[in-house]
Amino acid sequence: MSTLIFATNNKNKVEEIRKLIGNLFEIITLEEAGIHIDIPEPHDTIEANAAEKSNFIYQLTGKNAFGEDTGLEIEALNNEPGVLSARYAGDEKNHQKNIEKVLTNLRGIENRRAHFKTIISLMLNGKNYMFEGICKGTITDEPKGQHGFGYDPIFIPEGSNKTFAEMNLDEKSIYSHRRKATDQLIAFLLN
Repeated sequence: MSTLIFATNNKNKVEEIRKLIGNLFEIITLEEAGIHIDIPEPHDTIEANAAEKSNFIYQLTGKNAFGEDTGLEIEALNNEPGVLSARYAGDEKNHQKNIEKVLTNLRGIENRRAHFKTIISLMLNGKNYMFEGICKGTITDEPKGQHGFGYDPIFIPEGSNKTFAEMNLDEKSIYSHRRKATDQLIAFLLN
């Protein structure tokens, strides 16, 4: 079984990815690898930030690693929050404040189209590979649901009438941007 270090401190992302990968590969978190740092996200694209994470851990440990970065891109807001999704309302990464800022900025705007974009960057034996997952949907007028994290309470994926936060992990994975990118990662590693 292959072992990969997942370059994140986000426990929600770890839970989601582990559920998607199952026993196909062993996923080691930064904490489990004894790495207690917050990897910087200094770049202006989701792709570059994902690569920063995987490259950083690969250089630090010499072990195969993957990083993930996700952004919510809202059409009417010129694709904001985008690369700044986690820090949209400030560096403290407060989900509630981020949601409030999105809803305030969309007040009175009819176009609610948006999409989540996930990039997984894999550093495998010194080479970098990228996988992309996109989930189109719309932004609600108010938060709904208790599950998930981030913008899940205000995002309804195409083909559903529920927000991600109203779904359990199995339901969410039917639509999930993260699942689409993870499926590509799995297919690549199995070949």
